[in-house]
Amino acid sequence: MKKPQWITIIVAVLLVAAIYTLGKTTPSKKTIPLTDNQQHSEDDGHDHGNTKVSITIDTILLMAKKQLTTDQVVRLNALENSITRGDVKVQQLRVYHQLSHFWKDSAKIFEPYAWYEAEAARLENSEKTLTFAARLFLENLQNDDLEQRRQWKALQAKDLFERSLKINPDNDSAKVGLGACYLFGNISAMPMEGIAKIREVVEKDSTNIYAQMTLVKGTMISGQYDKAISRLQTVLGMQPDNIEAVLLMADMYERKGDKVKAIEWYQKSLSFIKPADIKSAIEQRILELRK
Repeated sequence: MKKPQWITIIVAVLLVAAIYTLGKTTPSKKTIPLTDNQQHSEDDGHDHGNTKVSITIDTILLMAKKQLTTDQVVRLNALENSITRGDVKVQQLRVYHQLSHFWKDSAKIFEPYAWYEAEAARLENSEKTLTFAARLFLENLQNDDLEQRRQWKALQAKDLFERSLKINPDNDSAKVGLGACYLFGNISAMPMEGIAKIREVVEKDSTNIYAQMTLVKGTMISGQYDKAISRLQTVLGMQPDNIEAVLLMADMYERKGDKVKAIEWYQKSLSFIKPADIKSAIEQRILELRK
């Protein structure tokens, strides 16, 4: 596997494992395959300003349903048709949660799962649920290699973070998340717009780990490895056992061609990693660097 894909996957696996350990919702395993003739310029039903996205929720649901078994289709149709009468908002919220659990637990497909979590959050309109749904999209899109699908996820996250910030304008995590949507989602002709939003938080609070790590990833994208290392040093000064920062530090030195430093940081990471397969992969990488 080529760099930097290798380190990205290792970090992603570790973060998913950490989320699972903490008892939070883990992402569904499958994603929606989309071909060029299935991508078209329509709006998804939510206002995102002047930005247009070429993948819609209708396309996503259509493709997702093609991956279901006959029994799953029957169950899904029953859920989709279950809003008939009574208190529509309460009923709708309940069905959205049922649909999200269906796509997560039964179908194991991420996009419709996150979509229905987002729809429930929009209907409930609480800071907690809006931020949770936004983070689902944001964390997933960073490992999505299809630009149109990644952009769609970024726009969903942006909308949700903006709604959350209307409720609590002082939520720094939501501000960083909003900036990250621009940074990783390619939803603006001015990517520095995202950096600026994140820097506002860092300038106010340099100890904000989430903001610092997001800026690290931004400098990685632009190839500013020395800046990334400097920010990682700041993070590790506050959290020496931050496994993501340790692995990214190794990655930065490897990208710079400093194998000695890269090996040193990969070795440091081994003391923080429990899964045997991941530890073995890192040990193999160390051996390759020593050749």
